[in-house]
Amino acid sequence: MNDQQLLRYSRHILLDEIDIDGQEKILAAHALIIGAGGLGSPAALYLASAGVGTITLVDNDTVDLTNLQRQIMHTSERVGLAKVESGKTALSQINPDIKVITVAERADAERLEALIREADVVLDCSDNFATRHAINRACVKHRVPLVSGAAIQFDGQISVFDPSKGNSPCYACLFAPDQEFEEIQCSTMGVFAPLVGIIGSMQAAEALKLIAGIGISLAGQLLILDARTMEWTRIKAARDATCPVCNGH
Repeated sequence: MNDQQLLRYSRHILLDEIDIDGQEKILAAHALIIGAGGLGSPAALYLASAGVGTITLVDNDTVDLTNLQRQIMHTSERVGLAKVESGKTALSQINPDIKVITVAERADAERLEALIREADVVLDCSDNFATRHAINRACVKHRVPLVSGAAIQFDGQISVFDPSKGNSPCYACLFAPDQEFEEIQCSTMGVFAPLVGIIGSMQAAEALKLIAGIGISLAGQLLILDARTMEWTRIKAARDATCPVCNGH
């Protein structure tokens, strides 16, 4: 690290668990963020400010006025712009030393595999089950840790799925691919603005812990937040021996 980096990241370096070695791991890391909206915004902003060397943003949407109530990476001036380009502008303003790669498309399974293969950690900030399961399959295949978050109305959840740990469940162990789920969209049900900030920030924290090799991740645990009461529920998640995705990996 040069003198400017030592100064920029000094508050991380002061932490014994991170120190210079941990910060160098962060600088060398590649984080893939799928979804540049409510969850992806705080997650990306914190990863950029923390110095994650390469951040890839994947989203096929454009900034809309209705997004600005919660998607803090975007601004009124960038309404109509692709979210990944708006995000790149925001991240570059916070930390011009990092590399931001933009993928302005709804990535299919093949594209996700190619992107995930190159990443050190994946943050699922998407909003539909089909994408979540495609991300999970690719993460299991390429043994890349996945930090998954979700938020709707006043309810949020977060977990980590780490294929490098033999006893860690994958996303499909908790939410079976063939199970019927009702897709609930923010556009029809609404979402409490700070909720996505809480969950997205926690996704960034879990990703940084995985990158730096510190602390204990949420692998094998599902945290659920009721923002009406600010009560957390912690559920232990076991690996499903019959899971069609991770069984045998």
